[in-house]
Amino acid sequence: MLTACGGNTGRGGGGSGGAGPRLAQWYHQYGETGTEQAVERYAAAYGKAEVTVQWRPGSYDEQTAAALLTESGPDVFEVNGPSLDQIQGKQVVDLTDLFAGVKDDFSPAVLAPKTHDGRIWAVPQVIDTQFLYYRKSLLEDAGVRPPRTLDALVDAAKALTTKKTKGLFLGNDGGAGVLGGTPLHAAGLELVTADGKVGFDDPAAARALGKLHRLYADRSLLLGAPADWSDPSAFVQGLTAMQWSGLWALPVVKKALGDDFGVLPFPADGSGGKPSVPVGAYGAAVSARSEHKQAAKAFVKWLWIEKTDYQEDFALSYGFHIPARLSLAKKAAKLRAGAAADVVRFTTDHGYAQPLLWTPASQTAYQDGLSRVIKDGANPESELRSVVRKVTAELDRVRKKA
Repeated sequence: MLTACGGNTGRGGGGSGGAGPRLAQWYHQYGETGTEQAVERYAAAYGKAEVTVQWRPGSYDEQTAAALLTESGPDVFEVNGPSLDQIQGKQVVDLTDLFAGVKDDFSPAVLAPKTHDGRIWAVPQVIDTQFLYYRKSLLEDAGVRPPRTLDALVDAAKALTTKKTKGLFLGNDGGAGVLGGTPLHAAGLELVTADGKVGFDDPAAARALGKLHRLYADRSLLLGAPADWSDPSAFVQGLTAMQWSGLWALPVVKKALGDDFGVLPFPADGSGGKPSVPVGAYGAAVSARSEHKQAAKAFVKWLWIEKTDYQEDFALSYGFHIPARLSLAKKAAKLRAGAAADVVRFTTDHGYAQPLLWTPASQTAYQDGLSRVIKDGANPESELRSVVRKVTAELDRVRKKA
């Protein structure tokens, strides 16, 4: 892996042709036609450095993690993070000063997991989010209202299930893989509290997760669909009346169904609950091993803070994402009406991101427990007690390392 990452770094030419140092910029491979050409065009327009773009197929996160330990990695790189280990290991550069005067214009939900000890370590590029699609005509025919509570979602899924159509699709595993902490947030809880402790050691968590098993036990969930939750084909083909998916699917749904669909956040649960919308954002970071850290920071500031026209273009001209800047999200023509405007509104109002302290070990422990609750009918209270113990130990480990 180190050899693969360190070989073709792009430092030898083929960049923007700008004056100044040569910078290597890495992106993961997008599946959206035109995105690669767009980022190459942005780099070519920068006049203060020669920026070479590398499109990195394959296991991008693993490639980048390995390359950050070498002298031949990127100067600027796209990251779904950075991770806490990368920050604590001093592998990335502090970018806090880039946000002077504009911090309040970035979505707080996606800025939070890029912030540690009051310092910001990456500039969010776009926001991706997940939510519930529902077929208006199918709900109307069944006399079902769009569900605003988790109990109503369970009841609606059962009422909408017929011989040909299931009520709800949460993924082929019943939702354990995609939902994550969303049901906990819907119950008014958190994965990790502000002071770094487990945020779901509460009876409300068990009640919420138990309702997800009801969906499975009622046989209201679509399982074994030809494509998983991220693909809207099950929804547009009428295999399910409601589906959990992402904003990227909205143009396909709109083209197939016209106005015969609506969108909702994950519904609130219990008296202390609230609607829940998971969000995430790749960000631009600077390697601490770069020979040109200040030049790399200047390029990141130019592209992801100053060049708002490029930011809107990157978000909406090739795929379908929300710009990370609140002001851009509000004015973007493609996001100002219909379901897209609804998504922007409830993402702004109810969006949450996985906290930086929520490590892969904690995620695995929680997801395994959630799967046992949903599909096996395991006792939610006992499963959560086990998860709380494991996550507490992991949080203790992370804090000691800090």
